[in-house]
Amino acid sequence: MRTIGTVVRGVRAPIIRQGDNIARVAAQSVMDAWKEAGITPCDRDIVAVTESVVARAQGNYATVDQIAKDVREKTGGGTVAVAFPILSRNRFSLLLRGMARGCSKIVLLLSYPSDEVGNHLVDWDRLDAAGVNPYSDTLTLKQFRDAFGHIIHPFTGVDYIDFYSDVIRAEGCEVEVLFGNKVTTVLDYTDTVITCDIHTRARSKKLLHAAGAKCVLGLDDILNAPVDGSGYNEEYGLLGSNKATEETIKLFPRDCTAVAEELSSILSEASGKHIEAMVYGDGAFKDPVGKIWELADPVVSPGYTAGLVGTPNELTLKCLADNEFGSLSGDALRRAIEDKIRAKTGDSLVGNMVSEGTTPRRLTDLIGSLCDLTSGSGDKGTPIVYIQGYFDNYTNE
Repeated sequence: MRTIGTVVRGVRAPIIRQGDNIARVAAQSVMDAWKEAGITPCDRDIVAVTESVVARAQGNYATVDQIAKDVREKTGGGTVAVAFPILSRNRFSLLLRGMARGCSKIVLLLSYPSDEVGNHLVDWDRLDAAGVNPYSDTLTLKQFRDAFGHIIHPFTGVDYIDFYSDVIRAEGCEVEVLFGNKVTTVLDYTDTVITCDIHTRARSKKLLHAAGAKCVLGLDDILNAPVDGSGYNEEYGLLGSNKATEETIKLFPRDCTAVAEELSSILSEASGKHIEAMVYGDGAFKDPVGKIWELADPVVSPGYTAGLVGTPNELTLKCLADNEFGSLSGDALRRAIEDKIRAKTGDSLVGNMVSEGTTPRRLTDLIGSLCDLTSGSGDKGTPIVYIQGYFDNYTNE
């Protein structure tokens, strides 16, 4: 019986520059790793490349001025509400600069006690002590400060209320700050809204339209087409973008399915095996200490090969061992479980007791999260992840 199951390796690659063929660079890096580590490719191995280097190779960048121009043309450049931004210098500060540069006043609506991905402005105990109900209460800046004072984010050392206000004022734009969780609150101040939430944006847009907003945009509606030669993302716009320099952002990459298919084709031809491929961004997991949900990108994987579509269809070994085969042990137990696994059909096991405790999430979300945890976001230098045995089960020799 084989004792090693899934194996995940971070693969180093050259520093990617604009104009590089990312599929070919990634494929060559994997083939070099095969040789160096003595890896034997197998059918349904998975190679994944981070969205960051895909976007860099595509040159998918934009400037603050280009954001400002798009905002000004789409909103009219007057008083604009900016609702539900996440609290992130990397993710949002330059987007906010562009918005401020493109209008005369921003009504900034911050969700509380935390933003969408779990960055807290104030903790629940302090809300309880102050008698504030975030589900119903909208606070002005003075009311918030009177109740909670100045709060420094524990990870960044930043008071995001002051930080975002200063970003806006530095562009010569007026700012008014509100705290609340009803997006329609801002319609008391302006009928022009940029709702900046990521995963709830469709609902926010629907509520704003229903409440009579004149102009409703999401981050996905800004730079969804080129502006003065900028990069763009027709599906996600500014969603998934990151700070590149003090005046530029890197956008979420385009055409990722084509990148994954080219990468798969090169490696499959070189190995004689069928290699799956994907582009991945943030993983979908939550930090239990900081309470931050990692997924600030619009999706975990913006592109992948067809073999990665679907969800796991797995039996729970502990359920079988404790229940159906509770009287067996040793080789007899092993053979019984192997026979049960081999007898699986392609029919979904959702709702069946033998699958209880498994995770019916999409394969691309599970694998992308695994890749994000493997490559990290710092200086490991492994923007490519190579996975073997992910689709194996207890029966594979």
